Order: sequence, then structure tokens, then C-alpha cells
Amino acid sequence: MEELKKFLISKRECLLRLLENPNLLEHESFTDLLWAISHLTEELSFHKALTQLSGDDLKHLAKDIKRAYASLVHEWIAYMKHLKDDYPYIFSLSIRDNPFRKK
Repeated sequence: MEELKKFLISKRECLLRLLENPNLLEHESFTDLLWAISHLTEELSFHKALTQLSGDDLKHLAKDIKRAYASLVHEWIAYMKHLKDDYPYIFSLSIRDNPFRKK
């Protein structure tokens, strides 16, 4: 979780810029993804020592991570469908180099 915390904090400004973009806010599921990641980033940032969390804090963070991850997977699948329908050559490359492919 410490690596996830560092990564998300390093991307915080980019995330805020995305949330400021009114064009992106029209896409409700993508906006939900951005808010889920933003919330997770704030939760992880709040805790200074992630190795000393209470059971309740761990459960809460696990829920936040699951919500953000599920939303991310949903958006990735929608994006792959868009590529398949409109850009088959990019889809072909993306499918071969996707984050869910077993190495």
C-alpha cells in the first residue's frame, strides 16, 4: 500500500486537472472513477504509517481500493470496446499489451 500511496500522490495534480475538465465530467462512470481514485488518494495520504493501521482502517482502505479498481476495470473494458469498434488496429495492439494479460 505504501507504493500505491506514493504513486497516487505523485499523480494528484494530474487527477485534479482531470476533475476540472468539464468535458470529462459529462461521462458519469469516468467521473466516478476519478472521484474514487481521489478519495483513495486522500485516505492513503491521511495515514502517515500504513503499517500501523487498525483493523477498521484496513477494511475501509480495502473497500476504497476495491471500488477504485472495479471502476478502473469497467472503464478499461469500455475503452477496449470503443477501440475494437472504431480503431481495430490500435485495439489489436492494446489487447496484446493489456494489464490483465498473464505474462
